[in-house]
Amino acid sequence: MAAEEVSLSGHIQHHLTNAKMCSTDTGLAFNKACSDSGFWTWHVDTLAWSIGLGLLFLWVFKSAASKATLGVPGKWQCFIEMVVEFVDLNVKDTFHGKSKLIAPLALTIFVWVFLMNLMDLIPVDFLPALAGFIGSSAFGMDSHDVYMKIVPTTDINLTAALAIGVFLLMIGYSIKIKGIKGFIAELTLHPFSSDNKLVQVLLIPFNLLLETIALVAKPFSLALRLFGNLYAGELIFILIGAVGLMQLPLHFIWAIFHILVIVLQAFVFMMLTIVYLSMASSDNH
Repeated sequence: MAAEEVSLSGHIQHHLTNAKMCSTDTGLAFNKACSDSGFWTWHVDTLAWSIGLGLLFLWVFKSAASKATLGVPGKWQCFIEMVVEFVDLNVKDTFHGKSKLIAPLALTIFVWVFLMNLMDLIPVDFLPALAGFIGSSAFGMDSHDVYMKIVPTTDINLTAALAIGVFLLMIGYSIKIKGIKGFIAELTLHPFSSDNKLVQVLLIPFNLLLETIALVAKPFSLALRLFGNLYAGELIFILIGAVGLMQLPLHFIWAIFHILVIVLQAFVFMMLTIVYLSMASSDNH
């Protein structure tokens, strides 16, 4: 019984471990040798899959745009136009400023996050097993030392990077619309204010604390919400994959439900990005 538990634990741990590359005193190191390498460790599977899916998104939409016709559109063109119109409608309804960047940004976020989430529907053992086979046959590696996580959004590093990008845009839009003084005033003179200058000065530390927490909480919520939902879904797929032949019907049932999570999380990330940038662009005070 203990051996089975250890085996199951090792199986889960192997699937949840990223392929790592780092620089050490002796040169480049991989996977287990990177356990004590510190901050500068590259998750090469996350980078490869996310960049590859981003390039796929660009190629697909560029191809659709180059083949677009004013006549009766084909099915693929109709689908692409529906996606673009869906995102554009949400941007018009939610973003109340003026910017040519928001709609393309929202489209990129929605499609890119959706494609990364969609990788969760590929059977959890297929590509990791293929990577282990290639690593053992071509490079003489132990297949247990070959790691491959194919769902980039189950890596907190990627979701945090996306959230930090949105956070920097929020700061940039706030300063662009309100100026440095306006941005500082927003952090220090709200939500509590007073016509009395002395009271206003006394309230600045409380306002700064509350506004800073509210500001910093936004990228945290973006990163953790996407990561948590996809990580939990991937973990359930891994547990289902450990039950043997019975995994096929269970995998199918969970996959049907998980399609909703995949689409919803991409939509939520896009909408929160639009809302946060709209709030940053407003100049109501």
